[in-house]
Amino acid sequence: MTEAHGSTATPEHSSSDGHGSDDVPPGGRRANRPKGSSGKPEQKKKNLFARAALFYRQIIAELRKVVWPTRNELSTYTTVVIVFCLMIIGIVYGLDLAFAKAALAVFG
Repeated sequence: MTEAHGSTATPEHSSSDGHGSDDVPPGGRRANRPKGSSGKPEQKKKNLFARAALFYRQIIAELRKVVWPTRNELSTYTTVVIVFCLMIIGIVYGLDLAFAKAALAVFG
């Protein structure tokens, strides 16, 4: 049977010889590696404190990439949010008042 293009059974990266990845021989088995192995050497798991320190170093590195708003931008954004919230509060209040009056008129 022929397999459809892009199916999970077909290799994603094909080489010029048509056998898929360059490190896989034509027989299909990788030499000296168990099936499913990524080929990377096993890394010993670090202790809890080393993993926590790495985690916090990565947090600091990511926070340094953030583009922080200026004081002017921050006050503009805050004003926009407050005005938007007040508008939504007004709309909800108006609808609530209208439905309350309508319910009172209908049910007495």
